[in-house]
Amino acid sequence: MKHLTSFAAVALAAFAMTSCVSKKQFTELKSDYDNLQNRHAALQNDYNDAKVSIAKYSSTAKSLEERLAEEQKRNAEMKAAYAQLQGSYQNNVQQGNVNISKLVDEINASNKFIKQLVEAKDKSDSLNQALTNKLTRSLTREEMNDVDVQVLKGVVYISLADNMLYKSGSYEIGSRAGETLSKIAKIIMDYKDYDVLVEGNTDNVPISQKNIRNNWDLSALRASSVVQALQNEYGVDPKRLSAAGRGEYNPIASNATATGKQRNRRTQIIITPKLDEFMDLIDQAPDQEKQ
Repeated sequence: MKHLTSFAAVALAAFAMTSCVSKKQFTELKSDYDNLQNRHAALQNDYNDAKVSIAKYSSTAKSLEERLAEEQKRNAEMKAAYAQLQGSYQNNVQQGNVNISKLVDEINASNKFIKQLVEAKDKSDSLNQALTNKLTRSLTREEMNDVDVQVLKGVVYISLADNMLYKSGSYEIGSRAGETLSKIAKIIMDYKDYDVLVEGNTDNVPISQKNIRNNWDLSALRASSVVQALQNEYGVDPKRLSAAGRGEYNPIASNATATGKQRNRRTQIIITPKLDEFMDLIDQAPDQEKQ
């Protein structure tokens, strides 16, 4: 990147000396270039933070399911031990009473924790399903042609086609997108305990526009435009928002066809539950040390 910046600076200087571009125009171009570099770096930092948040949530959701399976298995083992103790109860009444009492306490604690895990998972699934249903019911049939809503691994993905959101070859949001974004923003504001990552994606066709060097820039700028619209036009708390660009490197279809390219040119609004309550729940797990 340092070599690229140096090369760009030399190229701009050479261009200024060998062309009709005025010193003022050269300074403006240089300023535009530097501003874009800074915006891209800031967006990339936001993207990295968002990736960590998504990875952390996915890991926590997986941990929750694994812990539920472990507790259910352990619960079954303790029930089997309880049955065995009951069978030998007549041989050692006093010792049996002690062991049975301890085992009953462990089983009760395990049952309580399993219930909490199931309730937490059911609550998360129910909220995600309610959010999805509420959004799809608010969209018109025409809007549904450009919007895809899915729930994957406890996360809600809203995928928006670029031809609905942006002006052609640009990161400026078009007038056609306003009503759809307003409906999505209302859902986001109704679910205040959710964080929101806006992620831009492109096809693999190179772009050549002023102040947009490549698809990395285009995808990040498009995500930033949606984030700023949610904040400035629809009142979403910016502390809940993150913007990220993935360029052409997260395709969902082959770029070998026009249809595949169209599917890959999309912006995803990813809505994720906050992790605090899940982490607190895992911390409440009963002690599994043998007594």
